[in-house]
Amino acid sequence: MGVQISSPDNQENRKKPKFQFPHVFIILFGLTIIMAVATYFIPAGEFDRTTTEDGTTVVVEGTYHSVESNPTGLFDIFLAIPNGMSESATIIFFILIVGGAFNILISTNALDEAITSISSKMNNKEIYTIPIVMVIFALGGATFGMAEETIPFMLVIIPLAIRMGFDSMVGAAMVLLAAYSGFTAAFLNPFTVGVAQTIADLPLFSGIGFRIFMWIIFVGASIAYVMFYAKKVKKNPEISIMYEEDQERQINIPREYDDTSISKRNILVIAILILTLITLALGVIFIGWYIQEIAALFIIMGILVGLVGKLRLNQIAERFVKGCQDIVMGALVVGFAYGILVVLEESSTIDTILYGISDLVTNLPSALTAIGMLITQSLLNFIVPSGSGQAALSMPIMAPLSDLVGVSRQTAVVAFQMGDGISNILTPTSGAFMAALAIAKVPWVKWVKWIWPLIVIHYLLAALFVTMAHLFVW
Repeated sequence: MGVQISSPDNQENRKKPKFQFPHVFIILFGLTIIMAVATYFIPAGEFDRTTTEDGTTVVVEGTYHSVESNPTGLFDIFLAIPNGMSESATIIFFILIVGGAFNILISTNALDEAITSISSKMNNKEIYTIPIVMVIFALGGATFGMAEETIPFMLVIIPLAIRMGFDSMVGAAMVLLAAYSGFTAAFLNPFTVGVAQTIADLPLFSGIGFRIFMWIIFVGASIAYVMFYAKKVKKNPEISIMYEEDQERQINIPREYDDTSISKRNILVIAILILTLITLALGVIFIGWYIQEIAALFIIMGILVGLVGKLRLNQIAERFVKGCQDIVMGALVVGFAYGILVVLEESSTIDTILYGISDLVTNLPSALTAIGMLITQSLLNFIVPSGSGQAALSMPIMAPLSDLVGVSRQTAVVAFQMGDGISNILTPTSGAFMAALAIAKVPWVKWVKWIWPLIVIHYLLAALFVTMAHLFVW
């Protein structure tokens, strides 16, 4: 890949942009300030909470009461950032460990050879890689709630997408959009469907047939959207929304591999990577692994691929540190995002917002109540981006509410999972999502610009699913 060097005259003649969009940290800090100001106008209040037999803390419907106001002070705004870092420390260190481990892997050049080999074998058929990869990640989202686990894959799929003639937006979407689409229309996700149905006193994973139908339509729409864009970029790379950013990327794909072969040593390195990812999936699904166990798994992977790749011990350590340095921005984004939630939690305004929104739903005509639940969950997800957290907060209220207004509890769960899931690939308060974008080096503003038409389609599909469930299924 050639490097273009601009002359000083060209640089001087180049027009300076009149407006530069704020950095992601500025956006998140601005949202923190807005939420802090809102705490002076939103009354403080809380629901009573209880613990279920499985250890889930849920709110008790009908127990909302006012508490002493605790608006966010000027110093508290800045204190929210380190507090957010502290609350999200597990995810932050997970991101750093993954970044370090993958940099060791990249240093072996195994990925370079593998990407070159795959792209050459897919010559003129690259577009079919998109549905294959996206279905795999969508199944991960539908079965074990794949979210933070997408972060390591960004470092593999984006170079593959660029090497195949697409752009980094396609690569990011193949992972993020697929996983979150599967998460939204999940049929076996224990963190959303499982928790919500348990709280609603429904048989675990009941209604799976209708949810599989939703998953096929929802994921299919996402795949079609990505493929349509990818074909246009393949035909004319300059129309890519990420064209300028991708020109500055260092993909490290050697052009001298004429035979596109992979050395035996690097085949073993790739085998270790594949075994790691399989172990990750099995550990999450069958053993209940979470961030700490997955991070430990990637430390093992980093050491093994470094030794197989014939790196000295000091080189392994140095590559690990360099990987942490390259990914530190993505890690810090999580802390900034959590800072917004800290403001709402410490001011006791989250429950007030939930109470106000749910009160609006009860006043809607019965035919629109199911759609009102979808809207309620969608709005709530911007302040409670955790799927299981939102289920624990909202379902104890929505389940009995659905009984009162003539909506089945199964429909209430569908409204929850759609409202909770769609905006996960949009809201800046979702730490894992923002971290993945930062690691992918895809600006949040460009992501929103690219994906908003699909978001509209997703919400229309969600409204259709909720209406179908209400009128014809349950």
